[in-house]
Amino acid sequence: MDKTNYKHMWVYVEHDGTVVHPVSLELCCEVRKLCDQSGDKLIAVIAGEIPNTEVDKIRDCGVDGIIDVSGTGYERYNTEAYTNLFAELCVKYKPSAVFVGGTTNGRDFAPRFAARIETGCTSDATEVVYNPETTDIEFIEPASGGKIMAVITIPTLRPQVGTIRPGTFKYIPKGRKAVIEEVHETIDFPLEEIRTKLLSHEQAAYDPEMDIANAEVIICVGDGLSDERALSRYRELAKLLGGKIACTRPLYDREILSYKLQVGQSGVMIKPKLYIGFGISGAVNHVAGVDAEKFIAVNKDPDAPIFHYSDYSIVGDMDEVCDVMIEALKAKAV
Repeated sequence: MDKTNYKHMWVYVEHDGTVVHPVSLELCCEVRKLCDQSGDKLIAVIAGEIPNTEVDKIRDCGVDGIIDVSGTGYERYNTEAYTNLFAELCVKYKPSAVFVGGTTNGRDFAPRFAARIETGCTSDATEVVYNPETTDIEFIEPASGGKIMAVITIPTLRPQVGTIRPGTFKYIPKGRKAVIEEVHETIDFPLEEIRTKLLSHEQAAYDPEMDIANAEVIICVGDGLSDERALSRYRELAKLLGGKIACTRPLYDREILSYKLQVGQSGVMIKPKLYIGFGISGAVNHVAGVDAEKFIAVNKDPDAPIFHYSDYSIVGDMDEVCDVMIEALKAKAV
């Protein structure tokens, strides 16, 4: 395969027919940086109809072009039509790389269409780097249970396909290009070949306490928690700071807190102004999910790996430290 025949980087724009998924905007902003380094064009791929106001958000991310796809099979997400769509488009246009949000849908069709066109697919990268010497994308992610950071490349095949978890990158629009090439494609997929049927849809109830991705203050509790009864003090601290409580995977595994409150590569990626972690060892797959302006860690082990990532480190009993913080905040409020 001659890699020089493959040019430009694509971002799949996921949407529900009304609103673009935030991960698509995040990816457009990040991939814009890669394209500026490589000289490739940034192309957004949209299947199905969305309001022009939402397309404007994509345009404002500095895309060079948009491929707008219409046809049968895209009224709702399904594996078959979306796999076929990207397989056909990649064969026709030969992109160098395709980035897909690591949502339930993205994780479903990205490896499937990659396998169909016989290329590689990397999942859940926490960082993407363009290597000018090889012209490869380096997908960086935790591996071996978070003990190491793996650098994964697709050196001989094209396009390079990767899924990125929502919240990994920041949505910072670079601004609209003066000229944006917009191409319309019609790709029909036989409805009878779609093997799933939507019987009904019920919107999940929204619980603001479970929405930690946008919280400015996070009080995160790890496996050092003695038992569920001790959790009340951390909830109180979070309330006093105007923040929300979160956890590491062991607390979810112990059925103490919900999966929606789990921070890390296998949970929620967060970008708070303040993060305070109590009783957390500091596994890479957890800290990779935290991008905090101020990072404070509390652990009784002075050699805990999490101290390598923190701005402030407190060695001590997590419950005692939490109680002291609560007392100080209450005293300040008087």
